Amino acid sequence: MRISIFITCLGDTLFPETGRAVVRLLERLGHEVAFPEEQTCCGQMHFNSGYSEEGLALARRFERVFADADVVVSPSASCVGMVREHCSPELASRVFELAEFLVKRLGLEDVGAYYPHRVTYHPTCHSLRVLRVGDAPLRLLRAVRGIDLVELGDAEECCGFGGTFAVKNPDVSAAMLTDKIAHVLSTEAEVCTAGDSSCLMHIGGGLARQRAGVRTVHLAEILASTGG
Repeated sequence: MRISIFITCLGDTLFPETGRAVVRLLERLGHEVAFPEEQTCCGQMHFNSGYSEEGLALARRFERVFADADVVVSPSASCVGMVREHCSPELASRVFELAEFLVKRLGLEDVGAYYPHRVTYHPTCHSLRVLRVGDAPLRLLRAVRGIDLVELGDAEECCGFGGTFAVKNPDVSAAMLTDKIAHVLSTEAEVCTAGDSSCLMHIGGGLARQRAGVRTVHLAEILASTGG
């Protein structure tokens, strides 16, 4: 299958290792990966901040850039959620979040990963409430060899990021983050993973400020790992 990757603006600027992991994983599974260089932002940040015209203009641009793609995969549930809600139904039906694509479209759970670490999983709000990916990420993680997967308490509670919500409501956001970090630390995990780099950035920042010794790693990086 020829798969076009939507890397997202956050991934492109701050977390390029996640995009590289997606490519390694999909190529290891035997697929051809394309990266349309004209891609930019899906428009979510603009739309959620009240700049609906600007956000929708970027969504229309997304449609033009990926118009000929057989299928589009992204390591971001929030960005896929924006596309699903605001792009044409014909294109939206061909755009998938990574775990959703692997489990629901390809019918995979074991992708040949090896990751010998104690890991806990944070299900992001968009993956739960917009895309409804269900337990697809957990099914993938449970099949990883060497992993010690531990359940996160109150997992479905928001981490407090919410894009510009964290900027506009810093006190509320910080309180929500404090609760999330307490649950992460109670698992004694080495790694906290999720399907959105934005949430991991927020959680990782809080963990780093506490010098907690817990890393945040995108789900794609765990699934792409084959050793070490």
